[in-house]
Amino acid sequence: MVHLNYNNLDDETQERLLSMSKKDIEKRFGEQLRNYAREHFVNYQTLLEEEAIRNLYNYKYIFRI
Repeated sequence: MVHLNYNNLDDETQERLLSMSKKDIEKRFGEQLRNYAREHFVNYQTLLEEEAIRNLYNYKYIFRI
């Protein structure tokens, strides 16, 4: 088995995982993030992307080759 983190993956895989993470974060915390962005005058898309990236570093990637 090979253990990798998000930085070790190729660009295409990183983009795909980031997209999936954004959808996951938006589904779970979308309303809370929108409220936070509105109250603190922060761009919602930027906030969503930052949270999605933070979420990606919580995953462990294991591949069997």
